[in-house]
Amino acid sequence: MIRVLYIDDDEGLALLLKKSLSRHGMDVDHAGSGSESLSLLREATYDVIALDHHLGTETGLDLIAELTNFSGNTPIIYVTGSDDANIVMAALRSGATDYVWKDINGHYRELIVSAINDAVAKRRLVAEREEAQRLILEAKERAEMLLAEVNHRVANSLAMISSLATLQSNCVTDPAAKTALAEMRARILAIAGIHRRLYTSADVRSVELDAYLKNLGTDLLAAVGEGRKSHDLTVSADSSVAISTDRAISLAMVVTELVTNAVKYAYPEGEVGPIRISLHDLGNGTAAIRVEDDGVGWKGTGPSKGTGLGTRIVQAMTKSLHATLTYDHRQQGTTARITFPVA
Repeated sequence: MIRVLYIDDDEGLALLLKKSLSRHGMDVDHAGSGSESLSLLREATYDVIALDHHLGTETGLDLIAELTNFSGNTPIIYVTGSDDANIVMAALRSGATDYVWKDINGHYRELIVSAINDAVAKRRLVAEREEAQRLILEAKERAEMLLAEVNHRVANSLAMISSLATLQSNCVTDPAAKTALAEMRARILAIAGIHRRLYTSADVRSVELDAYLKNLGTDLLAAVGEGRKSHDLTVSADSSVAISTDRAISLAMVVTELVTNAVKYAYPEGEVGPIRISLHDLGNGTAAIRVEDDGVGWKGTGPSKGTGLGTRIVQAMTKSLHATLTYDHRQQGTTARITFPVA
């Protein structure tokens, strides 16, 4: 049953309206003044308030603000017999949700019935929409928590695999096998770093590359640099670039292979030197990462050193990113540049 509070100083008209609304299954309480209506609102909750314009020494316009404070989102239907459109506009601006013209023949009573039913239906739709939005938000938060937990567990599992690769490396004596295990450990750590960033991030859909690359550099030196003198690796970024998770993994694999090559081949055996990773936002939805050293130099041509697996990985990942890999010409050292679309 719809509960209605009708506010009108005319007892006779209020009684007629109450009978009319009762025939439509509505429960009506009548208040003859503003103070009486506020007293009723303190004691009961109503689905709709019907407010007459003329209330003796006051008008409905004087009362709308107080009614709104007491009743919250309860719809207010403004009832007026005046033909002054400014009164209706003022009522709507003050918080009324609808209005009804009060004609002398009493037809307005049926119009109030329609207005009340419409107001209740609209309020129900709003409540249902708010509830649906609340449920969607809760589901989104649960999904994000679950995804963060998945990323946490994946990162831990990959870290365990990396440790197993280290243990395996300690058990072999063949230098080629040791190198292969170290390179595999570097690739594992590159992917683990992505998941580690994700489960500590507020947005699990993307990765901030500047922060990630700094951690990646440390991991790579720890993995590939074992058994070698430590190189001076620095990471710089002139802006923050965020890319999706799957693209970040592909990009991390490219950077891993380029840094690994620099650690292994940039400087003569036994010598160390700087290795630099830099990130640049080029605008127009593109960015670039440079991996450079001051070593013996390589222009990206000629046969690959080692097994060539790293070269194949770089080519595959570059293709998946729709990126380009170029080598800048320098008098000394190597500069590899990966230019890629951010989106």
